[in-house]
Amino acid sequence: MANIKSAKKRILVTKRRTLENKIIKSRVRTAISKFEKNLAEGNIDNTRAALINAIRELDKAYSKGTLHRNTVARKKSRLYAKFNALNA
Repeated sequence: MANIKSAKKRILVTKRRTLENKIIKSRVRTAISKFEKNLAEGNIDNTRAALINAIRELDKAYSKGTLHRNTVARKKSRLYAKFNALNA
């Protein structure tokens, strides 16, 4: 454990931010898995709703600084490609 006051504070802030990032990433993974589950079932309406939710969660993760812009773009692109393949 650190002895300097600022170092102690940094440890606490890091723990809090790590927990927040973990929660955000978990929400993203859950939204993507729900999309893939609906995609496997083949119901277009439920899949579209799950896609919109997954995109929203990804955008939130980017705006909070948890995920990088390119990571979000890659994941969104792959989700859209899977959804468009279902429609084709």
